[in-house]
Amino acid sequence: MMAFHPKIIDLTLDRSHRLLAALGNPERRLPPVIHLAGTNGKGSTQAMIRAGLEASGASVHAYTSPHLARFHERIRLAGELISEEALTALLDECVAANGGASITFFEITTIAAFLAFSRVPADYTLLEVGLGGRLDATNVVDHPALTIITPVSVDHQQYLGETLPEIAGEKAGIIKRGVPCVVGPQSPEGLEVIEARAAKLGAPLWVHGQHWNAWEEAGRLIYQDENGLLDLPLPNLPGPHQVQNAGAAVAALRLLGKSAEACEAAVSKAYWPARMQRLRQGPLVESAPEVELWLDGGHNPAGGEAVAATLARMPKRETHLICGMLNTKDVTGYMRPMAEHVTKLWAVSIPNEPNTLPAEVTRDSALAVAIPAEAAASVDAALRQIAAQSPSARVLICGSLYLAGQVLKENG
Repeated sequence: MMAFHPKIIDLTLDRSHRLLAALGNPERRLPPVIHLAGTNGKGSTQAMIRAGLEASGASVHAYTSPHLARFHERIRLAGELISEEALTALLDECVAANGGASITFFEITTIAAFLAFSRVPADYTLLEVGLGGRLDATNVVDHPALTIITPVSVDHQQYLGETLPEIAGEKAGIIKRGVPCVVGPQSPEGLEVIEARAAKLGAPLWVHGQHWNAWEEAGRLIYQDENGLLDLPLPNLPGPHQVQNAGAAVAALRLLGKSAEACEAAVSKAYWPARMQRLRQGPLVESAPEVELWLDGGHNPAGGEAVAATLARMPKRETHLICGMLNTKDVTGYMRPMAEHVTKLWAVSIPNEPNTLPAEVTRDSALAVAIPAEAAASVDAALRQIAAQSPSARVLICGSLYLAGQVLKENG
């Protein structure tokens, strides 16, 4: 499938519409769709919504990207990851219908997901945008039940535009005529673009700070909207930024008419790997048994701020980063917020990733923001060095979802 199109990313909907038509337009036969876009928090928010919906007794399809360890993670059919047999048959069907025409890997695999979702009964379909929104392959559903825009910040400028308003305009491309849209915390210039798009389409907005709010108080999550107050547990996904993701998820569930019990399940039962995930078992953990080992896939300045805020809330402990990043990212922007919380950074190249930033460049970027740093041959080598020098340190493996995926594979 990689041979069908020379570019990995090439944003347009024409190829998707062509193949969908050849397959009988499965996107028109999906269970009610909840479509999520945003720079940060899409995956966590989707995971919380799914937990809430499933706790209410609903069956849920879910589509997300990229995968971490196995491609099958991207497609969840009525709560279960797609089987190898089903995935193989769907991809074969899509390749045959495509007839050798130009199409990107993401487009054809997204269409395979739509085909699967159209054939398996469920109550809801959760669709996470791959990149941007307006021209993303997921943006082919004319009448979703609900759209959600999580916080928008600067990332993927080479595809979405250099300024935050330009990027917000791409994200706002998922807003549909007359369809309610939940909006997470935004910058004023980003929100202005989203509001203008919604007004043009007559789409009711449910905006953080205007129509709903969520905050931490006395070790609880307090959510408030025009229908009243909810006193909920703090999200089980670590980090203070998850409070606002949880707020967006609860807002969505309330708009869908779900109960307070569903909202509580959303914040207390969600699972989303590689988002400040504590690793407690596996070969990596066994190689450094006294180390407190964490994994996070955040990779842009907003992700760095979220990690920094999480580290700031943790008990004081010598903290090392093992960091590998792609060469398309704002590396110093990602690292700068973490500088005051980090003892040392160990830079690695991401294995089997052609767009990895060389470990030496990552090391130099850390030094530029005053984080002591050195290059290491691998995650395992870095971890063993840290454990030898500081056996009870906290270690966070971070910088890329691709690195996180490699770690989850290696750690079993």
